Amino acid sequence: MRREVNVDPSTPLLWVLREELKMTGTKYGCGISACGACTVHFDGAATRSCVLPVSTVGDRPIVTIEGIGRDPVGRAVQDAWVDKDVVQCGYCQSGKS
Repeated sequence: MRREVNVDPSTPLLWVLREELKMTGTKYGCGISACGACTVHFDGAATRSCVLPVSTVGDRPIVTIEGIGRDPVGRAVQDAWVDKDVVQCGYCQSGKS
């Protein structure tokens, strides 16, 4: 689903997702691209959204943790989390705990 926002072009994608689009599955961790809590798939690649200016997004697809269940591999990961009772607070699930 395409979304448009009216923000400063230098705004990190993380804050656009969380504050403008109210998609809070992507978490703020360190703000310097070190921890992985803000990881999203940007044009098919795992990307730290805390350092990605929204101006670089354009028409390229972004998949957050909210959307991984729409993909067969993502669905398998979600099912495994449930089956093995992996998720605790869910804070690091979008990144590399």
